[in-house]
Amino acid sequence: MNTYTPRTEDMHFVLSRVLNAADQLQALPAFADVDADLMQQVLDESGKFVGEVIAPLNRDGDEIGAQWKDGAVTMPPGFKDAYQSFWKAGWPALAASTEDGGQGLPSVLEAMLYEMLSAANHGWTMAPGLLHGAYECIKHHASEELKAQYLEKVATGEWLATMCLTEPHAGSDLGLCRTKAVPQPDGSYLLSGTKIFISGGEHDLTDNIVHLVLARLPDAPPGPKGLSLFLVPKFYADGTRSAVHCERIEEKMGLHGSPTCVMRFDEAASQIVGEPGKGLNAMFIMMNAARLHVALQGVGLLDAAWQKADAYSQERRQMRAPGKGKGAGEADLIAEHPAMRRILDTQRAWIDAGRVLAYKTAIELDQIKHGAPEAQAFAQRWCALVTPIMKAVFTHQAFHGGSDCLQVFGGHGYVREWGIEQILRDARVAMIYEGTNEIQAIDLLVRKVLADGGQGMNALLDFLEADMPPHARTRTAAAARISTLRAVTKQIVETAPKQAQLPYRVADDYLRACALVLLDWAWLRIDAAVDADTANAASRWQAPAQALRQWVLPEFQMRTFILVQQCTAAAA
Repeated sequence: MNTYTPRTEDMHFVLSRVLNAADQLQALPAFADVDADLMQQVLDESGKFVGEVIAPLNRDGDEIGAQWKDGAVTMPPGFKDAYQSFWKAGWPALAASTEDGGQGLPSVLEAMLYEMLSAANHGWTMAPGLLHGAYECIKHHASEELKAQYLEKVATGEWLATMCLTEPHAGSDLGLCRTKAVPQPDGSYLLSGTKIFISGGEHDLTDNIVHLVLARLPDAPPGPKGLSLFLVPKFYADGTRSAVHCERIEEKMGLHGSPTCVMRFDEAASQIVGEPGKGLNAMFIMMNAARLHVALQGVGLLDAAWQKADAYSQERRQMRAPGKGKGAGEADLIAEHPAMRRILDTQRAWIDAGRVLAYKTAIELDQIKHGAPEAQAFAQRWCALVTPIMKAVFTHQAFHGGSDCLQVFGGHGYVREWGIEQILRDARVAMIYEGTNEIQAIDLLVRKVLADGGQGMNALLDFLEADMPPHARTRTAAAARISTLRAVTKQIVETAPKQAQLPYRVADDYLRACALVLLDWAWLRIDAAVDADTANAASRWQAPAQALRQWVLPEFQMRTFILVQQCTAAAA
């Protein structure tokens, strides 16, 4: 009951049947040799590794946790050996370029791997979770000298990396950062300051750790535009250790297997990455990559919670289910009780739709890199608008939907034996890090939708409407929701200039409304794929499809009602 099992057959169905990924990716010269069989093989092997090597370590990771002593961190039993096997087998390098030591495979395979890893052992997965973003950051912004020294080590995962942004007085407001970078005659910089909430700032998994640090040059202006990005390793090329110290690790609600470090930089020699004052531009590559992975954490953790609850519901008998009649001493499976079926089917509806949206986003990331200009423009718009939506709604659902799954266990869910309470504790932080969910909503509405007068969002809605299967049973209702969202978007765009606080006040409602339209579209695609695939067990998909329309999509009316009411009041 405590071990997650990757359900690769469901994942592959979404990838191949719902999204037709192989044909899309093979049209790109970079992936001409990547067919459906290869992707299934990679998915199956990664699922086997995750299930056999990573998942069994989850309980010890939580109960024993990472241990700090005299500035050094010892990871939980089995973590180091598992990580060494992980990088030597090439898993961190799936999507990295072959010229950098990677395998040059599509980003969607990496996304699917990290979904499974997060579900199996969120604490362990925090260690390699930033590798892809660090790799892209170094590849696109670092000097040739830095690339020669660090790029392949990070691409392959031989060395792990950190993202050092937050300071004790500055959480989401990076413009308040005070860490100093003092130029030296040899072109290096001495970093001084303290960073907090640094995942994997110190550990024993790898021989070296590459720290990417936001800091301020002496003549830098105040605010975020004054920040530059610097690279400082734990060990330099000559073997000497840098003046970077782990002062302690935080005692947290969850993620005990991941050391969340307070890092002190005492005039640590570093090199600049990118141009002075352009640190946030370089760092956003890491942050955007991380946000997709955090959305996948939400999908994976919800799947792990659902698996536990579903398995329990198929074993535990309680009372007679309604409509079953009465029998002396008889009891039915929890799975047969309507209240429990509602919980289980609803969470599965979220999981399935989450995979469609996340895998499509990963495919669009490869279109940005390798596609034709028209495809790149669409992909840029999709990723800009959909990524903050996914990060917010699926991390929210991992916690709240996971809590619903705990309810299936009754009192047993509240004790540690069954393992589901750990999922809730581990999942809660995902609503906070990599930009809180409130910041994601503001990013969507204020920085994306209002910034261009709603043009990008309307173009996205055009696509969703045109892409709906023509014979979909619920096409009319889906089209009506899209029409309503268009009208609401227009109303917000017109009303926002009259009251500055309006978009910030309604951003969460707007993001939720957009998410529900995307979930609806995703399930229309699933329905069409199920109808077309006679070999597939249609009954597997019917219950979550029905749950989506009965229990999830009605929220759209509430959210849009709030938005209209708020706009009307602001315009009065």
